[in-house]
Amino acid sequence: MRSVNSALFVQALGAFFAIMNPFIALPMFLALTSGYDHARQRRTGLRVVVYSAVMSIVVMASGSAILGFFGISVSHFRVAGGIVLMTIGLGMLNGGSSAHEGTATEKARMRTRAMASAGGEAGVTATGPAAGPAHDAHPDAAADISFYPLTFPMILGPGSIASIVIFTGQADGVPGIVAVILALAAVLAVLFVVLWFAPFIGRRMSETLRMIMTRLMGMIVAAIAVAMVIAGLQELIPILR
Repeated sequence: MRSVNSALFVQALGAFFAIMNPFIALPMFLALTSGYDHARQRRTGLRVVVYSAVMSIVVMASGSAILGFFGISVSHFRVAGGIVLMTIGLGMLNGGSSAHEGTATEKARMRTRAMASAGGEAGVTATGPAAGPAHDAHPDAAADISFYPLTFPMILGPGSIASIVIFTGQADGVPGIVAVILALAAVLAVLFVVLWFAPFIGRRMSETLRMIMTRLMGMIVAAIAVAMVIAGLQELIPILR
């Protein structure tokens, strides 16, 4: 591939898939949309993919500028991002998730938003236009959970954002940028398929399979984190090369 940095593409694809793994995020998506009908669940999944794509583009376009504004080099961010990824990888090895699941207060807020959204949809469907005043009395009833918490921080959390900034900074010219974009597009395409067919896939993914996949991806994330930290330190401390 003359117009694509194939080595960077493979590295970015492995990192993005391990961190943003749609199959690992699937149980949380199903739990938060359990009160939705099939059509609404698919609409929510589609919005998650669109929001994830837009947010990824924004991070790619503005990440280096933001680092420059604060006087932070890509090498510094590579070390910090590697440490963040290491904590995520170790958490996954211990049975956690690659997504930022939030504090107890944030988790309660997520459940409340999901229940309110499902309840608002059910109320409108059941009573029709006549339910307008009652629905207006609960402004959070139609809360959209597709951006928060499904896109951020479930799909694009600290680890994903750090990885996008690091690989974009590592890209050398157009071939590198194209490689990062293609890697993101491939992962988002898988995310779309998984969320579109979420109930079907969820019924066929056993708890054992999810556990094995989580731990395997955790090992990959931890290895990527080590590589990032070492590369960053070698750039900051030339004697380590």
